Amino acid sequence: MTDFTLTKDADGVATITWDVKAKSMNVLSLEGWDDLDACVTDALADDDVKGIVITSGKPDSFAGGMDLNVIAKMKAMSGDDPAQGMMDGLMKSHGILRRIERAGMDPKTNKGGKPVACVLPGTALGIGFEIPLACHRIFAADNPKAKIGLPEIMVGIFPGMGGTTRLSKKLGAMAASPFLLEGKLSDPKKAKAAGLIDEVSADPMADARAWVLSATDADILKPWDAKGYKMPGGAPYHPAGFMTFVGASAMVNGKTQGAFPAAKALLSAVYEGALVPFDTALKIEARWFTHVLMNPSSEAMIRSLFINKEALEKGANRPDAPDQKVSKVGILGAGMMGAGIAYVSANAGIEVVLIDREQAAADKGKGYAEGILDKGMSRKKVTAEKKDEVLGRISATTDLEALKGCDLIVEAVFEDVGVKAEMTKAVEAIVGDDCIFATNTSTLPITELAKASVRPEQFIGIHFFSPVDKMLLVEIIKGKQTGDVAVAKALDFVRQIRKTPIVVNDARFFYANRCIIPYINEGIRMVAEGVSPSLIENAAKQLGFPLGPLQLVDETSIDLGVKIAVATKAAMGDAYPDGAVDEVLFAFKDADRLGKKNGAGFYDYDDKGKRQGLWEELGTRYPLADDQPDLHEVQNRLMFAQVLEAVRALEEGVLEDIREGDVGAILGWGFAPWSGGPFSWLDIVGSAWAAETCEALTAKHGDRFKTPDLLRKMADNGEVFYDGTARAAA
Repeated sequence: MTDFTLTKDADGVATITWDVKAKSMNVLSLEGWDDLDACVTDALADDDVKGIVITSGKPDSFAGGMDLNVIAKMKAMSGDDPAQGMMDGLMKSHGILRRIERAGMDPKTNKGGKPVACVLPGTALGIGFEIPLACHRIFAADNPKAKIGLPEIMVGIFPGMGGTTRLSKKLGAMAASPFLLEGKLSDPKKAKAAGLIDEVSADPMADARAWVLSATDADILKPWDAKGYKMPGGAPYHPAGFMTFVGASAMVNGKTQGAFPAAKALLSAVYEGALVPFDTALKIEARWFTHVLMNPSSEAMIRSLFINKEALEKGANRPDAPDQKVSKVGILGAGMMGAGIAYVSANAGIEVVLIDREQAAADKGKGYAEGILDKGMSRKKVTAEKKDEVLGRISATTDLEALKGCDLIVEAVFEDVGVKAEMTKAVEAIVGDDCIFATNTSTLPITELAKASVRPEQFIGIHFFSPVDKMLLVEIIKGKQTGDVAVAKALDFVRQIRKTPIVVNDARFFYANRCIIPYINEGIRMVAEGVSPSLIENAAKQLGFPLGPLQLVDETSIDLGVKIAVATKAAMGDAYPDGAVDEVLFAFKDADRLGKKNGAGFYDYDDKGKRQGLWEELGTRYPLADDQPDLHEVQNRLMFAQVLEAVRALEEGVLEDIREGDVGAILGWGFAPWSGGPFSWLDIVGSAWAAETCEALTAKHGDRFKTPDLLRKMADNGEVFYDGTARAAA
């Protein structure tokens, strides 16, 4: 069975229909390329065919892009010389699309070609938009839910099947940049306004057929194939174009800090391609795309942000239990966290009971959802009907009896064992025996909290990240007695609200906070040592972290850090390792510099809460050392502070799956996305180098950098995480 089929009618219109039967949305495979080429070649060779329409057999979409599983394996499939093998494969693909674009035209006169239209019933992404760009006219259905664009940059690559070259030459570098460098997606009407497509139609197939039968030679000649073509906005040697590329280079380097190779490669392909004829530009694009695919970063990003993320969302580690879809959820506590959970639950179609001690607080929690919906309405992304529907699912009350009928409870009250125990007992006396009780906590041990439950096998931790409506990750924590049904319930709930779950075992700080806290602490420790705060922050950003450790502690609040420090010291006693950090944190708390929330922390803020720069008195409070460390030493300290905790979490069984460790790190706290996560990063740098670096850091900075046994064994045996050996050993 082929992915593309060809039919011809009496009017002389050949229709090529893309329909991958095993998928809900078309994705392009290597075999699919051959199918498409065969259909195009057949139609162009048939004298009775006057023109071609390429469309989809899916009623609401054209294509979701290239099968990223194939891209992830391209390097391995390319033989002993993978760079040459990938380059050859890319040029073969370019040849197929160029055949569509030229459509049999005489190379000298640019006449005699057959018009090729593309019909988009709905969403067209990646190669699903690059194929239409090679056609002569694009017709899209008036489908407001459809998304059109080139999002490849979001998974560590760039549009490498002609999309980069065609879009930049079609729109100009400046106009194309949001769609190429930011992966911006548009609905059909916005796509037409931006020049991405040509027509939005109530009956795109009929309009495409009519156009194909009436199109002239001039209608099907692409601008870049015509004599005298000039790039919109100016080529690099044009004054306006020169300024565009200077600005684009500054923007890319400013945003990526050089940590994301795909963006720089994309800009290079556009710049160099603008200086040469179109076919040469395609070769340049293929060369840069090969360069990106050869970089282990792209493989790691695709694996973590697509393949592994999708596997976890589909329940890769779900216990074998019946469907646990949530119909009614009770949320205890209407603060920022509880209100956010209420909104995402109601937005996913779940009935919500939002409980707080005071009715005004419960109403305020519901008002949080209303605020998000109002913002959506102002951006024309939410209708009034949708707003009423979502708010209608939220019942804000103080009456615990309203929790009857709930099949899941999410407790989000104050982080105090006694308060949580009180709520657990009160609620379990009301809800049914089958109801699962989940506590939203970031630090308190689940096994300890479960002692208040009469059904500990139905007690579980669900750790949401703030703000709930924006953060993708949810950490599910199993207590020692948590049963499979509770885990399945939590997983099914997280999937319902369209988040990405990871499942970990109970331990202090679980997984995410276990790794985040050492990152923050290492930054604070360096401030106390006299390391330049700007060096610390910029070292982190050049590693690809969205926030430096000092900005991150400001964002999460310094007094929260103090509370965590006090609780941790009480639990660990003499083994507590962070006294030097506490001296700084407690001094900031005493000075009422609590972070962004009160406009003063490691950074200064204006009256509107906008960050102004590092606190000027930092240098007075903590004088800079005369001998500043090398950038790479600072980066190694910040990176290994997190990575070693991830490895220890795997060693100790807190993590059961390295995929969850990598996906959780990127989505939970923005761990260097280019690296694919801590375990992927260790595979990139090599376990031997990592162990050697740990030894140097340990000798200079202490046992917190001591090489874990697992990493030492991997270094001795030349192992990597993603071949399964180290995972099995752990």
